Amino acid sequence: MIESLPRREREVFETLCRLQCGTTSAVRTAMGGSLSDSAVRTLLARLETKGLVAREQNPDGVLYRPSPRPEAIAASALRRTVDTFFAGSAASAATALLGLTQKLKPEELEALERAIDEARERGS
Repeated sequence: MIESLPRREREVFETLCRLQCGTTSAVRTAMGGSLSDSAVRTLLARLETKGLVAREQNPDGVLYRPSPRPEAIAASALRRTVDTFFAGSAASAATALLGLTQKLKPEELEALERAIDEARERGS
């Protein structure tokens, strides 16, 4: 779904996902100001037509947010990445991710340990 979007629409959508919600101006600023407010507004309207963005009126103007939950989008993108670059191996992908960081926080290590324990239980 997301991978089929034109480049600029995908950039606006990914920026909005990072922000979780925002005004046209907030999205433009987060993108580094490479587009005008009207261009961002046009791209958000296209994304809204495609069902990827919802908007609501608030005291500061129109507030946009991703329609699908960002977690669902992230899971789908991660699945595609694992399939494409790691031959479908979650273990290979996890090993590569762990190699990107210098040091994990204790709570991150605990979360990983819980995830591994849960995977073991599902595999039994």
